[in-house]
Amino acid sequence: MATAAIFRSTRASLPRHLLQTSKFPKMDVRRNLSSYLVTPKELADALQKSPPSVISTDPRVVPLCASWFMPNDSRTGIEAFHEKRIPKARFFDLDKVKDKHSPYPHMLPSPKKFAEAMSSLGIRKDDTVVVYDHHDVGIFSAPRVGWTLKVLGHSKVHVLNNFKLWVDEGYPTESGNLFTVECNPYPIPQLDETKVASFEEVREVAEDCNKEGAEGIQILDARPNARFTGEAPEPRPGLSSGHMPGAISLPFSEVLDPTTKTLLPKDQLRKLFEKKGIDPSKPIISSCGTGVTAVVIDAALEHAGYGSPETRKVYDGSWTEWAQRVEPSDNLIIKDTPKET
Repeated sequence: MATAAIFRSTRASLPRHLLQTSKFPKMDVRRNLSSYLVTPKELADALQKSPPSVISTDPRVVPLCASWFMPNDSRTGIEAFHEKRIPKARFFDLDKVKDKHSPYPHMLPSPKKFAEAMSSLGIRKDDTVVVYDHHDVGIFSAPRVGWTLKVLGHSKVHVLNNFKLWVDEGYPTESGNLFTVECNPYPIPQLDETKVASFEEVREVAEDCNKEGAEGIQILDARPNARFTGEAPEPRPGLSSGHMPGAISLPFSEVLDPTTKTLLPKDQLRKLFEKKGIDPSKPIISSCGTGVTAVVIDAALEHAGYGSPETRKVYDGSWTEWAQRVEPSDNLIIKDTPKET
């Protein structure tokens, strides 16, 4: 069987409570990871029961690092993975597993490209994958990778809430050099197009804004508010800031606890969504700069049980595609006039 290079690890010291043999009988991991978001304890328990093993053919729990940083940040995801990770984790590179023929940064990969990536990571179709972020950021790019897996047919996927807590609570980590994993055949999936909003679809929503008889589809924008209003520039040179007609500003940082960087509790999220005027009975499209933090909003909606999952989508190209494809004469980039003081 083919192998792929990952990393030969140096494990950090383990806390005493994790060195003890589990006294619980072996259980189906799905009973332990019952919700999309999982706590460090839930993941640690699941890893004890169903670790990523080369020998066993049983479904496993596989931690998947999704660290990614903005273009104006000098750090890289792979460096973060080298520095500190959950033992036996794999690394999903958002800058490589994408549509490389697209002019936009993080468009979904083709089903074939996705299957090749999963195979090279040694992930099997029936594995339970738990995606996590760099410990400094808490929740940032992991929801995007989790969403990518889900829309490309990997049903057993969760997001850790979060690696910062995992580290702070003393769960094991490792770092170091290359090791190898066995590549597994991964079937080419079908893309669930019902979860992905295209430019044409979002344009129609924007053009219908405030028109009588419009469906009332809501666009939530996860970028910082100053970029939404047009007061601050985009991090990508030459790209106009501003927002789509009718969009609602919901910076992704607002759905996170400012200290732990975890997603807020469900009741607090619901109050925030209500305060923003988001109607749970109407369809929602989440957007951001390149389609990464839009999925933080989508995950928060999922966690809070706010609205129907069947009527939620993510705009894959997000603002980077929007600002490059609309014309000035279209009047589809709105900049808010600063309020006089």
